[in-house]
Amino acid sequence: MNSKLDKNTIVGMILLAILFFVFFWYTNKQQQAAMEFQKHKEDSIAKLNAAKIKPIDTAAAKVDSLKRDSANKISAAGNFNTAGVGVEKLDTVENDVLKILFTNKGGKIKSVWLKKYHSYDSSLVKLGSNDDVLAYSINTSNASSAKSNELFFIYNGVTKNADGSQVVKYSLKDSSGQGVEHVYTIKPDNYLIDWNINMNNADKLLTNNTLNVQYKVTLLQHEKSASYEKLMSNVGFSEGDKFDYISNKKEHTFTKPIQWVSAVQQFFNEALIAKNNFTSGEIKWQRNTVDTAVELGTTDIILQSKLPAQNQLSIPFQLYFGPNDYHILKNAAPEMDGIVNLGRDMYSFVRPVNKYIIMPVFTFFSKFVTNFGWVILLLTVFIRLITSPLTYGSYLSSAKMKVLKPELDELKAKYGDDKQGYAMAQMKLTNEAGANPLKGCIPALVQLPIFVALYSFFNSNIALRGQAFLWSHDLSVYDSIAHLPFSIPGLGDHLSLFTLTAVAGQFLISIYNLSSTPTQDNPAMKYMPYIFPFMMLFVFNRLPAALTWYYTVSNILTLLIQFVMQKYFIDHAKVLAAIQEKRKNPKTKQKSKWQERYEQMMESQKKIQEMKNKTSNKK
Repeated sequence: MNSKLDKNTIVGMILLAILFFVFFWYTNKQQQAAMEFQKHKEDSIAKLNAAKIKPIDTAAAKVDSLKRDSANKISAAGNFNTAGVGVEKLDTVENDVLKILFTNKGGKIKSVWLKKYHSYDSSLVKLGSNDDVLAYSINTSNASSAKSNELFFIYNGVTKNADGSQVVKYSLKDSSGQGVEHVYTIKPDNYLIDWNINMNNADKLLTNNTLNVQYKVTLLQHEKSASYEKLMSNVGFSEGDKFDYISNKKEHTFTKPIQWVSAVQQFFNEALIAKNNFTSGEIKWQRNTVDTAVELGTTDIILQSKLPAQNQLSIPFQLYFGPNDYHILKNAAPEMDGIVNLGRDMYSFVRPVNKYIIMPVFTFFSKFVTNFGWVILLLTVFIRLITSPLTYGSYLSSAKMKVLKPELDELKAKYGDDKQGYAMAQMKLTNEAGANPLKGCIPALVQLPIFVALYSFFNSNIALRGQAFLWSHDLSVYDSIAHLPFSIPGLGDHLSLFTLTAVAGQFLISIYNLSSTPTQDNPAMKYMPYIFPFMMLFVFNRLPAALTWYYTVSNILTLLIQFVMQKYFIDHAKVLAAIQEKRKNPKTKQKSKWQERYEQMMESQKKIQEMKNKTSNKK
């Protein structure tokens, strides 16, 4: 009866499901038909209404629009009416490192190519886009004003000087002789361009003797990974003679005099430098959130300069288009070397390490070794040598823990589930032997600030850009050996071989260290040799190959040093004999406050546990 009922119930549910499916299918089909009919009806009505409208002559409309636009431009140009409308003309000037494209529209630099650097697609690195703006406002008459980039200047040609520099001039004048002149000086083998704005009748051209400058820059992708390059992009500036920057913030208002502002990406930047400072201004910064976009971000900067109330003015600026090279930027403008991120914010403590240790040693080795991969290897060896005195004590403590392991295992078996009792016995044993398990953490603690320093150094070191080593084509980006057809969160869409070798090295170190320490009851400690390297895989996979190669070499050296120390420098028999001798002749050693508090805490926990056990036994 029940089986029959169950069978009927199942059949009924299947039939009901089929009925529901047919109902929803039929209803959906009816809705689609109704929607198509309604759309056909609306299209027919739209066609009838369109037929009633008198056709517009699009060609005539376009002509009218151009006429109105030209009239508006001529009106805005005021006394400079001939500069309101014109045809854009481009001129190119080059030095050893730059190819500069000038335009008469605004009398400005339109684009710059860096002749010594190539983008990810093998083309020359180009700074400047059609959307960029470098302009200021002038009064073109008593009732009108215009921005300089809206006016057509007269190109006055290029003059070559005896020192190899080239001078480019653009002029803008009205019938009375009032006007503006832009003078650009391009020096040989230099990324800085001098830009002077000369004004005649400046008191009439400027309102309240204030120059209002708009500086808008769109940063374009030049590296292999656009998403990583976006993270490295920011806006740098010198305010009150101190370097600062915004990266995650979208706005900044200046409260002190501004020396320069710069749109910064991972290895290049564009900067506007004011020789006599800007007095006020604000920044608006927007990083592009689309991973595949070639535009990294846009910065729109408004700056004001309060000028003397003079008829004749010469306002000196400089423009920088070039690499984020520490030594070049250091000589470009005060505090401009801060653009190179050698340690900032909470990691600013590593900046002196980079400036006075890592960078000089790296530069020294690169004078004798041409391949930067081997330079990094030598740098790693150097770092391990200077930190070896700090780590020797940890290896000796590890040796002591290793020879004590049988006794610790006996204690563990003796105390069983009494973890507090075992912990106190373990502390007593290690104190008698002069061993400190915490000393094993010293190598990792020493490595941490060095790793942070090298992370900043390798991310910002333009010398590594494009440098091949082993299978890596570029040490400044990850060394992809396999491209995945999908993206894994945190890992990305590729696998880095140097990351895999670094992870493998860390795994071996963890296994080696675990084998020399007492058995752990904590599952987290048991699985740490597997968890930590697995986490490293996700953290390191997108990092520059230079950093993961350093970590690979560092891990190999760690294993070698541990093996050599334990095999040849540390005699375990002597260590055990020394421990036994120390036990025979114990010396009273004053405990530290930390040890006293720890023992008190363990004793309190033991008493609490004993009380709980007594209570449970009574029940």
